Amino acid sequence: QVQLVESGGGLVQPGGSLSLSCAASGSISRFYAMGWYRQAPGKERELVAQIYSDRTTDYADSVKGRFTISRDNAKIKVYLQMNNLKPEDTAVYYCNVLLIRGLPRYWGQGTQVTVSS
Repeated sequence: QVQLVESGGGLVQPGGSLSLSCAASGSISRFYAMGWYRQAPGKERELVAQIYSDRTTDYADSVKGRFTISRDNAKIKVYLQMNNLKPEDTAVYYCNVLLIRGLPRYWGQGTQVTVSS
């Protein structure tokens, strides 16, 4: 069993910054991919950023150049630094981990990010 604990998020003005973190615990010592999806009201869940075991990364086009995903070398933990936030970044952000390619992902409970003046 794998548990994901998210922290960070909150309310920020447009142009501001926030950081999210996600720590995994349980039966996990390594992963294939770990990162963040988000879901805005009335929209489907979409990939924001993820980092792979080889440290390569994927980003949604809408966040490239503004968001940075990183990982802790010693722990199963990832971070998402979000800069120059826009109102359209408002969503619930979900941490997820994929232990082995092709198997279901584990999901966190989500954390709200609201960008508003």
